[in-house]
Amino acid sequence: MSLNSPNLLNEEKAQEAKRNTECLESLLQTPSSFQDNPLQQLQLASQEVLEKAKKSGRSKCPRCNSSRMFYCYTCFVPVETVPTTEIPTVKLPLKIDIIKHPNETDGKSTAVHAKLLAPDDVTIYKYPCIPKYEEKRHEIALVFPGPSSVSVKDIAFHLQKYTKKGVCASDDDCSREPLLKQAKIEAEEEKTSDECISSSRSEGTRLKKIIFIDSTWNQTNKIITDERLQGLLQIELKTRKTCFWRHQKGKPDTYLSTIEAIYYFLVDYHQEILKESYKGQYDNLLFFFSFMYTLIKDAKCCAGKE
Repeated sequence: MSLNSPNLLNEEKAQEAKRNTECLESLLQTPSSFQDNPLQQLQLASQEVLEKAKKSGRSKCPRCNSSRMFYCYTCFVPVETVPTTEIPTVKLPLKIDIIKHPNETDGKSTAVHAKLLAPDDVTIYKYPCIPKYEEKRHEIALVFPGPSSVSVKDIAFHLQKYTKKGVCASDDDCSREPLLKQAKIEAEEEKTSDECISSSRSEGTRLKKIIFIDSTWNQTNKIITDERLQGLLQIELKTRKTCFWRHQKGKPDTYLSTIEAIYYFLVDYHQEILKESYKGQYDNLLFFFSFMYTLIKDAKCCAGKE
């Protein structure tokens, strides 16, 4: 054994050196799997502040004094080593409500990224403590796949129908108007309907708030069946592949994390509803996500797991 030990040691060192070399080459040359990674194309603010925080390690939350890395996921603020002045702020075209499942682990959720980066436009609720949306159905939508879900580009048409339904409480209420007045109302409604359908931007911007569910897919049923969410227009996103490092086993790679769903919805909304060219306006929503993605990918690579 003593004669073979040096040989074994040399072999282990050689294998380790080989792994390190392969890792370095992969980082420099960018393998094909990374070329398809949409995160590489993002227009992000400098992540130097995160690099510094990574080197200094965990830091205290300025509010609760808990030890955290980068940000506190319970207080929704950056830690002491990450000055708020060095964190980008994103202005969104509408308000976002995130309904978080009570069993969703705070430290594993990406919903906090949205609150950190768009604090004025994002609100996080922990289920079952959520608002009543019934009276605002004509200006609110829920992002969730299902048989009645519509695409982002069809939001305008469907919101127009919701708005039209809201003109009268029932058909009987409308029929109480004098016939001449009723005919005039119907003519005006028809004209308005035609104008709305011909202008996606005008109608689509009636959407004031979008709701996302922050939960594992196995836990969503409890929230999506809540009576307070019934009757809302449901939106289904285009098929995109997730980059989330905590992807749920047994689920397709088209199941997105919360922050990815928010980001991709806004990109589609900007192009399909606002009818404007997308130039990275919401890319910084993935400021933390993209940094952590790269960090974890590099760590796995150097550990020989990929």
